[in-house]
Amino acid sequence: MSEIPEHSLKIIPLGGVEEIGLNMTVLEYGDDIIVVDAGLMFPDEEMHGVDYVIADTTYLRERKDNVRAILLTHGHEDHTGALPYVLRDITVPVYGTALTIGLVHSKLREHNLHESTEFIVVKPRDVVQLGPFRVEFIRVTHSIVDGVAMGIETPVGRVVHTGDFKLDPTPVDGELMDFHKFTEYGEKGTLALLSDSTNAERGGFTFSEKEVRRGLDHIFAAAPGRIIIATFASNIHRIQQIVDAAVMCNRKVALNGRSMITNTQIALDLGYLNIPGGTWLKLTDLDKLDDSEVVLITTGSQGEPMSALSRMAVDEHKQIKIKEGDTVILSAKVIPGNERAIGKVINHLFRRGAIVHYEKVSDIHVSGHASKEELKLMMNMVKPQYFIPVHGEYRHLVYHSMLAPKCGIPKENVFILQDGEPVEFLPDGTAQRLEKVTCGRVFIDGKGVGDVGDVVLRDRRRLASDGVILILLNMEKESGKIISGPDLVSRGFVYEDESRDLLDAARYELEYALMEMDSELKSDMAMLQTKLRSVLKKFIYKSIERTPMILPIVMEL
Repeated sequence: MSEIPEHSLKIIPLGGVEEIGLNMTVLEYGDDIIVVDAGLMFPDEEMHGVDYVIADTTYLRERKDNVRAILLTHGHEDHTGALPYVLRDITVPVYGTALTIGLVHSKLREHNLHESTEFIVVKPRDVVQLGPFRVEFIRVTHSIVDGVAMGIETPVGRVVHTGDFKLDPTPVDGELMDFHKFTEYGEKGTLALLSDSTNAERGGFTFSEKEVRRGLDHIFAAAPGRIIIATFASNIHRIQQIVDAAVMCNRKVALNGRSMITNTQIALDLGYLNIPGGTWLKLTDLDKLDDSEVVLITTGSQGEPMSALSRMAVDEHKQIKIKEGDTVILSAKVIPGNERAIGKVINHLFRRGAIVHYEKVSDIHVSGHASKEELKLMMNMVKPQYFIPVHGEYRHLVYHSMLAPKCGIPKENVFILQDGEPVEFLPDGTAQRLEKVTCGRVFIDGKGVGDVGDVVLRDRRRLASDGVILILLNMEKESGKIISGPDLVSRGFVYEDESRDLLDAARYELEYALMEMDSELKSDMAMLQTKLRSVLKKFIYKSIERTPMILPIVMEL
């Protein structure tokens, strides 16, 4: 660190600073780049038909020969889910702790990328040298096992990236956060701190994961029949607590949902889960047990339409039928945007006679993210010269930034960034914003990557809100004579039997327009379709003030 730096250090968030999810941060020094996390984001209700959203990695693809590695803080999808798509274009080693790599390896196997990717398993306090970057992994506590922060030493100065964390004094696995290491970085001197902002609006401290056990024990003791618990498949600590509560009540455990079974088996194989022999049964074995002996752990805590719990709620699950006396627990935080879907599932479960416990009415979930007092403690331990709040929507970043001056960080040294906006740290210790690099969002729809863009989404929104009308017309190619039509077919616009007068009037308008067209216009297919669309659009809007999508289909015979 005593040598004079030749280059500046750039920190570029490609995602994760204007949203929850999509986490990806680039550190660049000269011709060397490392990437912290490669996450996805789940679509909101405006993104019709989209399965996932990932960050635009054009900046990395254009410099793929400079990328040294992708470093993962933990195994949640919002930090690892984009890897199958990033690694198609950029072949680099992936570093992470044992569980994180185990989960990622399973995901990449689905995309046939597991053999071509180099995985390097690290432990907390391990140090790796990647060109000019010396990276140390620091244990943190979170809602998933094996989470780490990173202390990154560069020629310009030290950078600490917290990943997702909370200060849990009684973690389920007994592995405490490495407070000593964070304090050590504060004593040595840290140039910049990038810190988790998810709970920056929430005062006080976040409850320990062990607090969930009290709520579970209370519900288990009172449950007369089967207990069905929906939680995130990646929350190994929560699964462990459910298993422990089941064993205490002499119940057996079954798992439902592919990701739940896969993740549990990975965690069990790696020693992160302890399930006593004879406790974990197959779903088909539950019929041999009395209802009071059953605990089912399942996916579907966010009300996903095709998830196991959603199918149970509407009586479409092949093996599990909800009945009176069942106790259903949704042990997960509601992700913003999913409130309506979860509400529907809860209502259906109640209709089928189940007793339902969820976050608003029972103590069956705690957050995995630090609240205000913990965020201030992190700043005081690390003592950074500059502060960059990450992992949150804009309001979370603002609330987090308000804590910095209270911890001795000058307001002018706080950078609230947008996706793609770099901060450059110069050799003299000063910092400045730079112009945005290429960034944005890429939509994943089935096997398509990026083929659904803003125009397609706009069309899907129009179809969802206003419907579509097809204009069907057959005409003779050479003469332009109308053989049949125009006929109108509508979907999602009006019910044709009840709106026959409107459609008949619209058809008359089109017939009149066709009579007025000269043969030259009719012979130009593009012009003809444009004219038909324009006439019908004006008529529909004048009549009922709606703007459905209009698709003229002209067949030349």
